[in-house]
Amino acid sequence: MTQQQVPPTSTLDLAAEFLDRRTPLDRIRGVLHRYPAISPAIVLVLAIIVFGSINPRFFAPANLSLVLDQVSVVGTVAIAQTLIILTAGIDLSVGAAMILASMVMAQTAYHNGLPAPLALFAGLLAALAAGALNGFLVTRVKLPPFIATLGTFNVFVALTLLYSGGQTIRRAEMPELLTWTGTAIPLGDVRLTVGVIIMLVLYAIVAYTLGRTAWGRHVYAVGDDAESARLAGISTGRVLMSVYIAAGAVLAVAAWIQIGRSGAASPNAGADLNLDSITAVVIGGTSLFGGRGLIWGTLLGAIIVGVFRNGLFLAGVDGLYQTLAIGILVIVAVAVDQWIRKVRK
Repeated sequence: MTQQQVPPTSTLDLAAEFLDRRTPLDRIRGVLHRYPAISPAIVLVLAIIVFGSINPRFFAPANLSLVLDQVSVVGTVAIAQTLIILTAGIDLSVGAAMILASMVMAQTAYHNGLPAPLALFAGLLAALAAGALNGFLVTRVKLPPFIATLGTFNVFVALTLLYSGGQTIRRAEMPELLTWTGTAIPLGDVRLTVGVIIMLVLYAIVAYTLGRTAWGRHVYAVGDDAESARLAGISTGRVLMSVYIAAGAVLAVAAWIQIGRSGAASPNAGADLNLDSITAVVIGGTSLFGGRGLIWGTLLGAIIVGVFRNGLFLAGVDGLYQTLAIGILVIVAVAVDQWIRKVRK
């Protein structure tokens, strides 16, 4: 009789079970990798609880309205920054490009006497040109995004000062349409500005575009692995150029919101926008290495930045320590992102 061969399936099953065994920490990391918006949501809830317990005035409707108003500019600029970072790039010129667009809007309306709609359109063209320049340097000249946008940051700052003569244009000197985004709309005890509503609508549009269109899938593909995307037939250069131009369009909207919120167009505004926008994006769960992240996470990140600045102010913390806290947030967020990226697939 021939002896039947019994395959050692039990041994293989035990080995597979051992290799697939994951610790609770690994499971948490896997969940955070699949759902990047969970981390900022947890941070936001904890921050609200802590700052609310330190100072009950934090929950006052007037203060919550102020936080949302402060977030409107940073949150909109962070949309542009998210688009760039999703492609594994970074834009150090977003703040300068936004201020340049705002000064073009105000100057063309005040000094050149153009109607408000044309002034807004002129600012849009300026922001699109700024985005196209960054895209050209990255896609054609092949400069790293960090270096390209560091250079254009200085270019845009210089152009803004030269164009405006360093002068601030105030609300009374501008058409009402340019400052309309600062109009408050009461919703119960909370007062939302038009700028906040425009920001939320813009988030919805970008979220749909990234999640439901071919262009959005191409953006994620290029950020995840540009070479693989190219081999799959995606024109990576065109995608990158379109992303920088789209970011420019978003910055034009941010410029309009900035004018309405501050009631003026100043060439010296927006000093912290670069840091705050990057902070919002990273805290919001978008990977600095590209290809992973949700636009709604960026909104949570922007609100976290606003909550931290407001909560620390109400707690009596000096402004320098507020900046220190934001810097620590960035470092922690990047460290967590690197840890999440090591998830076992």
